[in-house]
Amino acid sequence: MFIHNDGWYKLSLKQDIINKLKDDVVKSLDVSILSDYLLKPILNIGDIRSDPNIEFVGGIHGFHKLKTKIDTKGYGIAFGLFHTKIQQLIDVADAQKLMPPKSTWFEPKLRSGVIVRKF
Repeated sequence: MFIHNDGWYKLSLKQDIINKLKDDVVKSLDVSILSDYLLKPILNIGDIRSDPNIEFVGGIHGFHKLKTKIDTKGYGIAFGLFHTKIQQLIDVADAQKLMPPKSTWFEPKLRSGVIVRKF
């Protein structure tokens, strides 16, 4: 889903792209699809980690926060993606691949990080 100044829209992939990506655990993630098929080729955002034309809102804030950002600036578009499922994370790890940027945002966050205790 994405929001533009005049409302929300739903984007859908063409079946041939779905068929092409179904066997690649990284390329089939929502964040990869958005980056590979829209951000890079259409909006010219090559590095989503550092491009000044892109900002991120954690999923815990919801669609309302996305709309607020657009309304505050008075222009722009925002994209709401499904969260990465645990099975997708496991599949990528099993394939010994890396998760793309912004695909590992999980909520809730541990307050103090990982704690290791010797038994």
